Amino acid sequence: MRGTAFDDERERVLPDGMTIRRRRRQRGWSRRDLVEAIARASEAASGLPDTISPSLLQAIEEENEAVAYRVVCLISSGLDCNPVELLLPERPPDETLH
Repeated sequence: MRGTAFDDERERVLPDGMTIRRRRRQRGWSRRDLVEAIARASEAASGLPDTISPSLLQAIEEENEAVAYRVVCLISSGLDCNPVELLLPERPPDETLH
């Protein structure tokens, strides 16, 4: 049985890097602080300290790097928020291209 599209590491979403950076800075955290908070939240939830690299976090914050939804979920666990709050809104299809 196949899971949802968000279970597939090949499916990418666009995180809102500015929102992630703003929420991190509101807490007075460096990128490394957020990476450590992600590991703590993951370990508390699953027993395993899963996290992301500071360089990936930088790419997300500065370039809205497309990532697997699982990565957005990890970041949201570190920031204690809903992952959907960290996604860029979907753009409507360009109606000029038919």
